[in-house]
Amino acid sequence: MRALVVDDSRVMRMVLKRQLTALGFDTVEAAHGLEALERLRGTTDVSVALVDWNMPVMSGLDLVREIRSDPALAWLPVLMVTSESELDAVSLALSAGANEYLMKPFTEDSLRDKLELIGAVS
Repeated sequence: MRALVVDDSRVMRMVLKRQLTALGFDTVEAAHGLEALERLRGTTDVSVALVDWNMPVMSGLDLVREIRSDPALAWLPVLMVTSESELDAVSLALSAGANEYLMKPFTEDSLRDKLELIGAVS
């Protein structure tokens, strides 16, 4: 299993990578949405994307919309992992196509639970 971790914070990418590795994932990283799209279009072995909302170049919300509008990527489970905690933000992300929403800070257990909900782990 391979997860794409998309966050402009190198520290957050490292935290997610450590937790995902403990759950059996290999990871690939991107610092913003445009870089994530390039990585997704260059590989076929990513099984889930974990996406931050607020990033330079292309936001996580725009990335989710791009993924959902691309027939080759639309199947990909997307977990928003962000500090955006307003109910309107959660609703907007889910209506844009995110499968689930995880607010920072989070625990490894809550990450695993969300990944199980979207079928990325069993």
